[in-house]
Amino acid sequence: MLKAMNYEVIPVGPYAANCSVLWDEPGEAWVVDPGEDGDRILAFLEKRGLRAGMVVLTHAHFDHISATNRVLAVYPVKVYLHQNDVAMAFSPLNAMPPYRATSRPATLDSSKEDGETLTCGGLTARLIHTPGHTPGGWCLYFEQEGLLVAGDTLFAGSVGRTDFPGGSMLALQRSLDRLKRLPDATRVICGHGPMTTIGAEKRGNPYLR
Repeated sequence: MLKAMNYEVIPVGPYAANCSVLWDEPGEAWVVDPGEDGDRILAFLEKRGLRAGMVVLTHAHFDHISATNRVLAVYPVKVYLHQNDVAMAFSPLNAMPPYRATSRPATLDSSKEDGETLTCGGLTARLIHTPGHTPGGWCLYFEQEGLLVAGDTLFAGSVGRTDFPGGSMLALQRSLDRLKRLPDATRVICGHGPMTTIGAEKRGNPYLR
């Protein structure tokens, strides 16, 4: 039987990137991909009586990281990002109006590897390195809760683009092959757009067939 959890998906910024706030125990929450609208994210935490326990970035692109330092100004917690995406994330070129370049957080931790876990607020996620959209993309798999936070690796009916610098369709296909092995009932929070399940994507997504 799957363990219950709480989560809120907040589309942020002009590109409507999905920022996810996840929590179990009262008080401490994961903030995943604070891409913009930092004040909205902070207001949600305050409304629910939560504080950020960590920030996790699924990949380097500006629309997923731009409000990171706004969140850290209130909650100076660790920020996790795969080492292969660090240079891209905090480059002055990683911006497009109205997004501004993001300075490297003092609390950045890029030491985590594929298969390691993160734990916060009663929840534990396994990190699945899924390059293809970016070299350091990763997904967060909450196995006990049956939930995957996929970033831009997987969308409902589609996948992340691979024509940006560092992208690779071959690498992405290998990453998707790994995700296909998760249980069909696994719910998926995508980097943009609606939620889906692994089973639904195996049936209807041409990239997972």
